[in-house]
Amino acid sequence: MNGERRRVMVTGLGMITPLGATVDKSWAGLTAGKSGIGPITRFDAKDLETQIAGEVHDFDPLEYMERKEAKRADRFAQFAVATAGQALKDASLEITKDLGPRIGVTFGSGIGGVETLVDNILVHEKDPRRVSPFMIPMMIMDMAAGEVAMKYGAKGPNLATVSACASSAHAIGEAADTIRRGQADVMLAGGSEAGIIKVAIGAFNAMHALSRRNDAPEKASRPFDKERDGFVFSEAAACLVLEEEGFAKARGAHILAEIIGYGATADAYHVTAPPEGAEGAVRAMRMALADAGIEPAQIGYVNAHGTSTQANDGAETAALKTAFGDHAKRLPISSTKSMTGHTLGAAGAIEAVICILAMRDGILPPTINQDVPDPACDLDYIPNTARTATVEYALTNSMGFGGHNVALVIRRRNGAG
Repeated sequence: MNGERRRVMVTGLGMITPLGATVDKSWAGLTAGKSGIGPITRFDAKDLETQIAGEVHDFDPLEYMERKEAKRADRFAQFAVATAGQALKDASLEITKDLGPRIGVTFGSGIGGVETLVDNILVHEKDPRRVSPFMIPMMIMDMAAGEVAMKYGAKGPNLATVSACASSAHAIGEAADTIRRGQADVMLAGGSEAGIIKVAIGAFNAMHALSRRNDAPEKASRPFDKERDGFVFSEAAACLVLEEEGFAKARGAHILAEIIGYGATADAYHVTAPPEGAEGAVRAMRMALADAGIEPAQIGYVNAHGTSTQANDGAETAALKTAFGDHAKRLPISSTKSMTGHTLGAAGAIEAVICILAMRDGILPPTINQDVPDPACDLDYIPNTARTATVEYALTNSMGFGGHNVALVIRRRNGAG
């Protein structure tokens, strides 16, 4: 690692998942091996092949926004504002007028305000005059970043990253690079997704991508298990406060971790499927390790992309073996999507937060529903029960439709600035 470049510290975390609308609730569920998957309640799903999802049931936008603000924001943007607020509170950081221009936002989403879009299409079909004047700003994917900036006064670089299920991993990597370039001292980086609507479930069913294990929702997401039958669609969000090291230390911030490696590649292969061996993911992991300046054997935990699909899990296993060599056999790996479901564009940020919490507490969350070993997925996937371990470096993988691959390397840094 180049010692001259600006270093990027993590000082605050925010998270909303189907396990709970706060970091503490979500982390308690993850370490307990609890599933957040259940029957769909946001609409009547009885005529769909898949009738289960990972819904957030305990979220109230009015805890973070005025009623008028919440009414004019899609659920995915509400989630973004909420997790950014949680993260700022966790970091004990107030964005003052003077600080605002040095604080930016990068937020990712795979499908943005799709619920708003579909609702207004249905309204338009009945009466075009009834379409909401807020439809466009509510549905566009950059509005999560925009709403966060407006709510908290962050006037620095502001953008949205859109790379399907790698969106928020890209957001963290790009935010870290923004700080390294000196264009900001603080970045709020994360991702948000809230697309559990009937047409989306139906579309994923048409692709044969979703689990149909409706009779046992808590068993439906089973990454790396031989009997996996597809992923479970979930809604969620997460945000990290990233700070330049000197800025964090000057204000006495409590430093949780350091973002030290970022790798991003493309498969250039297929719309939805990884190539054999997931060579793009291999290059992303190697790029992130090189950026971090560490050897593969120094990684103590991997949070895998692990979607619970036949195509992903075997290919990612092969990629991990190639990237880590002999160390792969000894490397603890888990897919927390077994508990949260697949949160699409929010997944990378959620799983980065999970890596940080795992290193902070010395607890590696499990891959639940590991009941029938798959011979093609023969690594240590921390089956069913959390494990205690001291980890200095963690890596998290994200892969998105379109062939996007991102790997992030994070270093434990518990202590005061």
